[in-house]
Amino acid sequence: MNIQENISLKNYNTFGIDVKARFFVEITGLVQLQKVLELKAYPKKFIISGGSNMLLTKDIDALVVHLKLKGISIVEENENFVEVKAMAGENWHELVMWSLDQGFGGLENLSLIPGNVGTAPIQNIGAYGVELKDVFVSCAAMDVKTGQLEGFDNEACEFGYRESIFKNRAKDKYIITSVVLKLTKKDHVLHTGYGSIENELKEKGIVHPTIRDISDAVIAIRRSKLPDPKEIGNCGSFFKNPVISQKAFDRFIKKYPNAPFYEMDDDKFKIPAGWLVEQCGFKGKRFGDAGVHEKQALVLVNHGSATGKEILDLSKKIQDEVQKTFKIKIQPEVNIIK
Repeated sequence: MNIQENISLKNYNTFGIDVKARFFVEITGLVQLQKVLELKAYPKKFIISGGSNMLLTKDIDALVVHLKLKGISIVEENENFVEVKAMAGENWHELVMWSLDQGFGGLENLSLIPGNVGTAPIQNIGAYGVELKDVFVSCAAMDVKTGQLEGFDNEACEFGYRESIFKNRAKDKYIITSVVLKLTKKDHVLHTGYGSIENELKEKGIVHPTIRDISDAVIAIRRSKLPDPKEIGNCGSFFKNPVISQKAFDRFIKKYPNAPFYEMDDDKFKIPAGWLVEQCGFKGKRFGDAGVHEKQALVLVNHGSATGKEILDLSKKIQDEVQKTFKIKIQPEVNIIK
């Protein structure tokens, strides 16, 4: 086991924030992970995987454990469905591409979401009308105190909109090591309801789309408006779309009749956070090296050498302005490490 000291985490978080890990170790196996958790010489441990859903605002005075658990396998199948197990260190988008290569449906709308498999359940990743919980069977997670593996089925994960038990009651108590997903082998249920997907398919002249067509459409849409973390530091959507009550919506839409919204099942309405931020004039704005992306106001970016604190300060400034203008509170989707 190679434990290093004072290692920069710039290449381990998609924001490209240059903070240091006091100690650092890479993990490729479950037994190795158990042994690391048992190390009494390093009482504080910090888990990092794809680094795609976090904002690091300071140096990490702990043993940073970089999860590189790899492997994709089929655990169960019949003529209609297949259950696929993916280890936590697998890249999410590469898993989606693998599933499409096998002809398995269910993940196509989740194409090009940054990050690794292990972090997907934490915030119940979702895009274009599909969430992880729609295909999620279970995950294995290691108790950080005991080193024991425990299973969490769909219900036990307490999934909500960009929420799960791992973001709330069980935060920092478990390390997700693998995920099992149930995918379709035939009679795929296609989700093309989002206008942007319909438009993309229409432009390509596709009337009867395949799961691959939908994935290609999602990739094209995301690439057209979302920056590549390899080119400019970001972690995708920084804010969650706020959900408001019928009463609050009635007040809001009366004042802003042209505002976009999505009606939900239980007399609640989802307002696009990107639209709220853009209306407040932040789209494309830059404050030093911290900024808001020019094509998508939901995305905060690091233009080069912004600190985590500078990105955090900008996010608070945006939250305050949206609250002041619309009387709507927007919350970060990312995990902020203070």
